[in-house]
Amino acid sequence: MNASTIAMAGAAGFLLTVGTTRALGRLALHWDFTDRPVGYKTHARPVPYLGGVAIMLGTIAPALTLLGVADIRTTAIILAAVAVGLLGLIDDIVPLSPSKRLGVESLAASGVVMSGIQAPVTGGWLDGPLTVMWVVVMTNSVNLLDNMDGALGAVAAVSAATLAATAFMSAEPGVGLLLVALAHACLGFLPHNWAPAKVFMGDAGSLFIGFVLACSAVLLVTGQGMGTMVAGLLLPMFVATVDTGVVLLSRRREGRPLMQGGNDHLSHRLRLLGAGTRLTAVALATLAALAGGLCLAMTLNWVTPLFAAITATGTTLLLIALPQKIRVTTSAVPQNHPTNIIERR
Repeated sequence: MNASTIAMAGAAGFLLTVGTTRALGRLALHWDFTDRPVGYKTHARPVPYLGGVAIMLGTIAPALTLLGVADIRTTAIILAAVAVGLLGLIDDIVPLSPSKRLGVESLAASGVVMSGIQAPVTGGWLDGPLTVMWVVVMTNSVNLLDNMDGALGAVAAVSAATLAATAFMSAEPGVGLLLVALAHACLGFLPHNWAPAKVFMGDAGSLFIGFVLACSAVLLVTGQGMGTMVAGLLLPMFVATVDTGVVLLSRRREGRPLMQGGNDHLSHRLRLLGAGTRLTAVALATLAALAGGLCLAMTLNWVTPLFAAITATGTTLLLIALPQKIRVTTSAVPQNHPTNIIERR
């Protein structure tokens, strides 16, 4: 795959997302399809959704146009991700139960596994179910990361870009091109979502992004050794993993419902340390860049898989534990409120 094709995918993803986000945001306002400030949410006015649909279009259209459907595994990721993104769009409109969401996500992940994408955990039949479980958990972890203006867009752009470089170095140009389109689609969305946000991506965007990143990471470790697998799965999803770990540990320690929305995420704790919304987004993106850079260094044989795996695991545990020292005053919405079905922005 030549550089001009890669550049075309990036440019098309960026321009398509930039152009459609504003139009879709206006359409969302016309339909009153907005995120209203309630409970723990901090935005001062209703903000339109549908930014996630623009990200989906900016990712899928260039990828399918330039790749076609010849690459079975990449095509499986695209089709399953579209299904998950549409699930998120429905959930943005009419909140779904956790069982319905997890059921559809598991079915989509199973389709990807059947295409030949599996994490080599045990070397046996159990790898399939474990891969499905990991993809679903990571998809929802990325969904939880969409809790502050610009945060997920910036993290996703960096993570997709570094993972794309890893894919090209691993002789996987199909998924590399898909990730290039995703990275540039997220960059095209950021001007509309940078604080103060004019448009939100909603679950349609966050679930789509999480699913593509998680499945792409699994594809790149398929058939690899244990050290490469651990580092190759954890590092591309590093920020989302740390954020989810911080939230779950703090809520567990304080006896609060794990799935109830709140202002106790990593981004909120950085804000309490004095970082503004934009600086917080930059800090999270920088963390994603460092993690993605280590994954790429492992692929280039600059560091050993064992070193990358130990570093990734140890740093994850450290960054989950340290933020617990930052005390947050949790404000939450009533337990039966729709936003509590699965934590939302």
